[in-house]
Amino acid sequence: MAKYDTAKTRPVKNKKYFLVRYGRMNSLSLFEHNESSVPKVRTRVVVKTEKGLELGYLVGQLTSYKAGQLKLNPDQINGYYRNSEIEFICEPAGSFVRFATPADISEERHLRKIVKEEIETCRRLIAELELDMKIIDAEHILGGERIIFYFRAEGRIDFRELVKKLAHEYQTRIEMRQIGSRDEAKILGDVESCGQQCCCQRFLKALKPVNMRMAKMQKATLDPSKISGYCGRLKCCLRYEDKMYTELKKRLPKKNIEVNTPNGIGKVIDTQILTQLVVVEYASGSREAIAVEEIEVVSPLQKRQQANQQQPRQGIEPQPDIDEEQLQLKKEDQIQ
Repeated sequence: MAKYDTAKTRPVKNKKYFLVRYGRMNSLSLFEHNESSVPKVRTRVVVKTEKGLELGYLVGQLTSYKAGQLKLNPDQINGYYRNSEIEFICEPAGSFVRFATPADISEERHLRKIVKEEIETCRRLIAELELDMKIIDAEHILGGERIIFYFRAEGRIDFRELVKKLAHEYQTRIEMRQIGSRDEAKILGDVESCGQQCCCQRFLKALKPVNMRMAKMQKATLDPSKISGYCGRLKCCLRYEDKMYTELKKRLPKKNIEVNTPNGIGKVIDTQILTQLVVVEYASGSREAIAVEEIEVVSPLQKRQQANQQQPRQGIEPQPDIDEEQLQLKKEDQIQ
């Protein structure tokens, strides 16, 4: 079997590159080409990667190319996808082979059909060998030169005997790749509770951490069945608005502090992040929702001044006036 050069180098400015999404994991990368024009319709392409020949989709052919050359340089593309939280490999992943032909599409359909049989065979062998692993999916590389099985397991698995049996069965190279729950959702993901296809499968590639603080700040329900995605973890969409929620929350006063309002001084008992409203309770017990722009936090100095105005002076009581004659008599009495 031919081995392809997998060395990763940065794109050269005077060379042309296609931006292609390819593979079962929907990877996105650049591929060198020599074409002078790019089709203006959705286009399938055949590319050569470290795994072999693969079918992919050309990305951005309507607006991103001029005379076959990408308008944006690799750094600009990388910056765009990084800001969009979409994983992008800036280094070229291989080379462009050809625009896909009807024969290529037909072969892809044929391989997809036999993949189901290959998965069942792999599961049968796993049961025979009593391996603690679960086959999620399989990918048959174009041309049949390699089959990649994706599986889940709690720890490391010795699957060498399994690979030998599969290689003998299909007379081709076998590759086993262990994945996690989020990668499983990326492969098998369906429609989520929002009515859209799972984000990790449709466009989101950089699966950054999501924590319960984000759900609490957005006042989403804390029912695990409602805030968990297809993978069983917190939904990635909780991160989308977290930055904005954090910035808006900084503008609101904390609870239980005193604020000046158009109707007097009151205490903050609640806040609403999106509407930027503050619920204030007055000394009389009445409550009012006021826009954050109309209130002012009472400073420590203002608190001291207010306390001095409301409380009488404590200490030495004022003495009544004493005339000089009474003062003289008092002194004489002390001498005697």
